[in-house]
Amino acid sequence: MATPVTPGVNLLMITAVIITLGVAAQVLADRFQVPSVLFLILTGVAVGPEGLGLVTQDVFGGALSTIVGLSVAIIVFEGAFHLDLEQIHEARSAAVYLVTIGALISFAGTTVAAHYLLGASWGIAGLIGALLIATGPTVVTPILNVVPVRDHVAAALETEGIVNDVTAAILAVVVFKLLASTEVAPSTYLIEFVERLSVGVFVGLAVAVGLWFLLTQVELPAGWTPQHARLMTLAGAILAFSLADTIATESGVAAVAVAGLLLGNVDLAFEETVAEFKGDITLLVLSFVFIALATLIEFESLLSLGLGGLALVFVVAVILRPFLVFISTLGDQFTVREQLFMGFVGPRGIIPASVATLFAIQLQTPTPPSNPEGASLLAGTVFLVILLTVVFEGGFARQIAEQLDVIPMRVLIIGGGRVGKELAERLEDRGENVVILERDDALAKQRRSEGFTVRTSNGTDVEDLRAAGAESAKTVLAATGDDDTNLLVAQLVRAKFQTEDVIARVNKPENRDAFEELGVKAVSASTATAWAIDNLVERPALSKWMTELGRSGDVQEIEVTDEELVGRTVAEINPDLPDGCIIALLTRDEENTVPTGETALQLGDHLTIIGPRDGVKEAIEWMHPPGTDGGWVEPR
Repeated sequence: MATPVTPGVNLLMITAVIITLGVAAQVLADRFQVPSVLFLILTGVAVGPEGLGLVTQDVFGGALSTIVGLSVAIIVFEGAFHLDLEQIHEARSAAVYLVTIGALISFAGTTVAAHYLLGASWGIAGLIGALLIATGPTVVTPILNVVPVRDHVAAALETEGIVNDVTAAILAVVVFKLLASTEVAPSTYLIEFVERLSVGVFVGLAVAVGLWFLLTQVELPAGWTPQHARLMTLAGAILAFSLADTIATESGVAAVAVAGLLLGNVDLAFEETVAEFKGDITLLVLSFVFIALATLIEFESLLSLGLGGLALVFVVAVILRPFLVFISTLGDQFTVREQLFMGFVGPRGIIPASVATLFAIQLQTPTPPSNPEGASLLAGTVFLVILLTVVFEGGFARQIAEQLDVIPMRVLIIGGGRVGKELAERLEDRGENVVILERDDALAKQRRSEGFTVRTSNGTDVEDLRAAGAESAKTVLAATGDDDTNLLVAQLVRAKFQTEDVIARVNKPENRDAFEELGVKAVSASTATAWAIDNLVERPALSKWMTELGRSGDVQEIEVTDEELVGRTVAEINPDLPDGCIIALLTRDEENTVPTGETALQLGDHLTIIGPRDGVKEAIEWMHPPGTDGGWVEPR
């Protein structure tokens, strides 16, 4: 006779299984460069009632809403903690419009669609509309981890996710509370919303100030360690959420968002270790909560929505989302391709799922506003939108980005002076994702006002370089007026990051050897000036064309890695190149030659292609379609 498993042991084992599967999903996501939320939600469905039946709602009982609430607090706090105010500045107007006009369009459009497509009452439709405002850091951050878009795109999406999580949670509570009310004045909705938001902001501010004071103003004891700072910050996040939520339901999300944003943008003791710790905790919590909530998905409820449910998803994801993004980013620095990416990558996440579950349970009770039919419709609709948007928009985010060509090469420029500014202008004109690091506050502010992405740093700190994106940068340009700084930057980048190209400005010719010994490409300021003047004298037309390089014409170098090109002659390839493009130079074994028509290509050859800007880009894409190895070597 088998020994019965006690509930405690059963719960413990199930929790361990969920966390293990969550970590495995994260590893698979990193391996296949797919947002982790896709694997997490599919794992949840697989182990839930619709799959193996290992995890059901009964396992956690009434504690699930509390567990999810605390998990959401940690996730939102961590997302806000990493939201740099300098980064928000990169897309300030777009972020503001996305969380105001965009949120209003989403709420109104989804509410109307739910009412007419699903036959929902206006109250239930309003709940669906309020909840589906939220995208949230739980789904946006994993996407941006594998889709390195431009900083202003990432800033807009992250800010929208965090703020709209707060908006959706509070607005949904206001709508739900007023479902049982009659003859309520419209102003009551606004007052209720502002009251709950104010509670969250006040509590978050108070907790943030308290933690800041303890971590920066109080003399630290001799035995103080980074662990204490990490635990105090975690406790502060949970305290802010619990206190605010006790005062006013769902205001806890606003409290942790405010606390995280403030603490992440002040100088804290052991800030780096706190951030790393929060990231690890968030990974575990995210894994648990996504799998746990995915087990609540019931295919019968989803299928009962029929074509109306699919039509609602289409309206939300394909009509409303792109429309509100275009309206919110109109006239800003976003390209049409970036607008399309933002419009078609807006999956819904934890906040809609957790709050919808809570409301569905309350609507099934006999007390007002009892509505069992509305409860099923609410939960089914929200989970259907989450499931389909996560699978298709989250799961295929990288492919969408590649097709729209919104994953640019990241270039770090150390030094925002005249040389750095000129380089940034030229590279951005060619579509590169340029980040300037400048230590002078006044100059950094000036460059930022001119539309450049700027971090206030001299580039000689590893963490500053990492925060600016050095780990994903293909090129780092040390362009300050000080050779010692440029040399230190080059050494750090070479030692700590896998950057393909490190190029340094050498202000004193006698220092050039020190750079070249590190394997750094050194450009002497005096030599470059002499070369430019010589070109103006001897080759004025070419000099003028090179000055305009990247605006009309372009020159790019590419490595031959495609077996189908090996053995073909230049004469055979030329007809396949876009009009106006030619192979001007061939580099083999570090020797440069002008190829003839009979020159056959070999594996590893470097080809320099010259022609119109769009034509050169098309030629590069033809030789190396997105997703293949090789490609652009270095802009010339």
